[in-house]
Amino acid sequence: MSGTSLDGIDVVLADFSLSPPSLSCTFYSPYDKDLRQRLLDLHHSGNDELHRAAILSNELARCYAEAVVSLLNKSGVEPQDVTAIGCHGQTVRHCPQSGSGYTIQLGNAALLAELTGITVVTDFRNRDIAAGGQGAPLVPKFHQVLFADLKNHRVVVNIGGISNLTSLTPAGGVTGFDCGPGNLLMDAWCLRHLGKIYDENGIWAGTGKVIPALFEKLLTLPFFSLPPPKSTGREMFNLPWLESFLCGKEKPEDVQATLLQLTVTGISRSVLAYFPSAVEIYLCGGGARNAELVAKLQIALPGKKVELTDALGVDADWLEAFAFAWLAQQAIVGIPANLPEVTGAKGARVLGAIYRA
Repeated sequence: MSGTSLDGIDVVLADFSLSPPSLSCTFYSPYDKDLRQRLLDLHHSGNDELHRAAILSNELARCYAEAVVSLLNKSGVEPQDVTAIGCHGQTVRHCPQSGSGYTIQLGNAALLAELTGITVVTDFRNRDIAAGGQGAPLVPKFHQVLFADLKNHRVVVNIGGISNLTSLTPAGGVTGFDCGPGNLLMDAWCLRHLGKIYDENGIWAGTGKVIPALFEKLLTLPFFSLPPPKSTGREMFNLPWLESFLCGKEKPEDVQATLLQLTVTGISRSVLAYFPSAVEIYLCGGGARNAELVAKLQIALPGKKVELTDALGVDADWLEAFAFAWLAQQAIVGIPANLPEVTGAKGARVLGAIYRA
């Protein structure tokens, strides 16, 4: 998995021979500064972008292959013993809501299969979009496999670049949607002013104060009041969008505090509006390690237990990569993996294109 945060590549070795499935090994490979910037540049139209996208797809495939080899070396597992690689690819466009919806993830799956000698499953989102869906979020069905409880209504919150929710009711109901920015605005603002790719534990945000007027302006974006199904990305939430609301006199740490509160509010208002009966909130993704954000979420969701998915036996840092391994497994055996009630698709669909080794 390489997500909207553009921090690097999460690789997991997943075992689906038992129920529930388990993680056998994990590995993380960070993006270097140059690669990250070139990927960011592709989020905007520019000169020779088709060529640049193709070159980056090949480069990403090599990075993915190196990460897979490192994981296998760490685990002692041979390539021939792996059924498939589930490769999400790197999103550079996600526009499912337009008249002709589409999503683009970079990463040359054919090259990845050649380099590793392992079957690759990729392009998980476009089939759902072709069926009239948002192509996101795709993880709720896997959350159900891992975390559904017969007694308690649970909500799983993934705080990556974008935040999304999965509601799991005791009766078996599953719903979910993107609810707004996760880390991407905070990360971008932190990089600009501190030269760091993220605000560790939200310490910098904790030194600032929320700017009420700015906060209210940011919340006027129609996305926040749009009912689900819905999904979003950098096309909507980015620094130029943020800067359109700034006068230039704000203290950088106050803007950071405001952005953190925006993430907290997008999550908490969605939980309270759509899943008020939920009693347990479980967090995953990079934002789950932001102590300031988690503390603010606990305040915004009084009476609800707020914990990391670690408490349920799955490390919050690896859950999304685990989910795409599962999506690949579903594709290999030909089982639909989307939830139409989540994405808005016309029906259940098998997701993913398969490149045989």
